[in-house]
Amino acid sequence: MSHYPQPVVASIHHEPEPHRVAPFRTPASADRAATERTYRAISEALTRIMRPIVRMLLRNGVTYQAFAETLKLVFVQVASEEFRIPGRKQSDSRIAVITGLSRKEVKRVAALAPAADAAAYVRYNRAARVVSGWTEDPAFVTAGVPRALALEGAGANFPELVRRFSGDAPPRAVLDELERVGAVERRDDGMLVLKVRSYQPLTDDPDRVAALGRTASALLETAEHNLGASEVDQRLQRQVVSRDLPAHSVARFQHLTAERAAPVLASLEAWLDDHALDPGVAGVERVAVGVGVYLFVEDR
Repeated sequence: MSHYPQPVVASIHHEPEPHRVAPFRTPASADRAATERTYRAISEALTRIMRPIVRMLLRNGVTYQAFAETLKLVFVQVASEEFRIPGRKQSDSRIAVITGLSRKEVKRVAALAPAADAAAYVRYNRAARVVSGWTEDPAFVTAGVPRALALEGAGANFPELVRRFSGDAPPRAVLDELERVGAVERRDDGMLVLKVRSYQPLTDDPDRVAALGRTASALLETAEHNLGASEVDQRLQRQVVSRDLPAHSVARFQHLTAERAAPVLASLEAWLDDHALDPGVAGVERVAVGVGVYLFVEDR
């Protein structure tokens, strides 16, 4: 009998497999890229939207801190009213999660009423705090009258006033603002005299500000609705734009726009009047509906 050599089988020792932890799943690169594009577009859109608003705020003496308080209130209100989980009560914890505010801050902000008086806004204004200190701090008042202050030197001077009531703001910047609104006058001898008892920025007409709020809100509500609406549910949102119109033609186009828009708007208004419910009709859902026309001019 022939004997064939037996194959040599190497002895292999198998170590037990270590426990594997599933890696954190991140979105696919395509999804990440899409998300980054969306956030970039949101940032650019916010910058464009906020520029005229910030211009209006600064013109009326409303600081970032005052604006941020109002914005926090809007964040909490929208999260509370429009981002509920069906069938569950909206909680401070959920509002904190989706807004990024702490639960303590959510509770504080939810208890606030919208700012309705000047004090609620100007208390954040550095110039306003300086005027308040100038009229109330005994170091800067003599017999109830704000003292004339020097721009330099020892004692209770204007830089010291600014340091006490306006933090790290440069005295020159605060003085420029107070002179701009006519709150301070510089005498021939260089001394500064306070002309008002409270800081009053040069403000816009309140009715026009209210109109701005209604107009901008209606336009943005339509644009935001169209972001997620189906094609059949899209609301009218159209523009005609020229980026190359000569500046001297703007007035002519403005006149043309007003002339041609007037009869269209009158016709639409008549239709709305014909179909509006009488005040005494009950049991029918009512909504506010309208069409806005506006002219815009962008400097290049």
